[in-house]
Amino acid sequence: MTLVPVAEAQSRLFALKPPVATEDVPLPHAAGRWAAADILAARTQPVADLSAMDGYAIRFADLPGPWTVIGESAAGRPFDGTVDAYQATRIFTGAAMPAGADTVLIQEEAGRDGDRLTLAGEGPGHLGRNTRARGLDFHTGTRLIATGDRLTPARIAVAATGGLATLPVRRRIRVAIAATGDELVPAGTMPLGSQLPESNGVMLAAMIADLPVDIVDLGILPDRLDALRDAFAAVEADLLVTTGGASVGDHDLVRPALEAAGGTIDFWRIALRPGKPMMAGRLGDAAVLGLPGNPVSAFVTATLFVRPLIAHLAGARDPLPQTGTVLLGEDLPANGPRTDYLRAEIREGRAYASTIQDSSMLLTLARSTCLIVRPTDAPPAKAGDSAEILGIA
Repeated sequence: MTLVPVAEAQSRLFALKPPVATEDVPLPHAAGRWAAADILAARTQPVADLSAMDGYAIRFADLPGPWTVIGESAAGRPFDGTVDAYQATRIFTGAAMPAGADTVLIQEEAGRDGDRLTLAGEGPGHLGRNTRARGLDFHTGTRLIATGDRLTPARIAVAATGGLATLPVRRRIRVAIAATGDELVPAGTMPLGSQLPESNGVMLAAMIADLPVDIVDLGILPDRLDALRDAFAAVEADLLVTTGGASVGDHDLVRPALEAAGGTIDFWRIALRPGKPMMAGRLGDAAVLGLPGNPVSAFVTATLFVRPLIAHLAGARDPLPQTGTVLLGEDLPANGPRTDYLRAEIREGRAYASTIQDSSMLLTLARSTCLIVRPTDAPPAKAGDSAEILGIA
């Protein structure tokens, strides 16, 4: 069977299911989600010319003074009169500029004796100095956030300043997670004999905890076709993620169980290391990802496929993980026909791949801060060469 390249698999994955329906949520509930439409300002910011410094509002044409102080303007308490020739008002940062005034003389360059104000320094160098013009940040109708942008704290803040109380987003994604394998026991249970604590489920839940998801924990499913089929058929979710049972052994039953439950397979086996046995398909309205059981393989495939698919369903414009570049700290051998993702650490600004890359070794993964991406058929790399990485810390 021909292996599917990683980029093709990601593209086909997004075609399995479109983004989910939209809803409006209050600003505090929008963090970490993606804008489902362009967000436009409902007001102008600032709404008036403001002072950028503490000092005195004057007319630039009246320099070098002196002036008579006729009042005060503070944030939220503007001066309601007009500044005429050789008049000034005391003003504070963020306060509205009085009518007639166009410049601020900062207090460090001002001398005051009662209501008499004099220049005690060089003074403002140009008209409008130390002021913020109306609309300096944005005007009513300005696009504050584009469709598909992640709603970061700064973007939520600008939406609030723009006069918005709610934001349009995609609804939360319902993700069902199932681990398969007769050898597995729940985390925290001391295994007996050849049993193994189940770690993939808790790892996957942690990997998507920052995304807008509601997790349905299906627990550990046995290696029985009927049990898997019945569990899959009962799933009500946008995405079903399984770990284990995705290869070709006698006890790898996820694929036949999925088909027995009425599902279909879109693609299976990726030109990827670790993680080749991953499969993708549909079951009713749900997308399905069958990840390998080896924990590092599950981690890598979740990084490349589970997180991006959730981001796609949630309306992200750029759902794929962002890569960077770093210099290698040591030589790497030539790569084969699969894209390789090497666990590595960044030390003193350079990447060092772990000596042993066996996909069962979780401690190596836990100590890693990035994955070095080695393209298919890449030639040998030397220490000091630039390499593509995925951050995982």
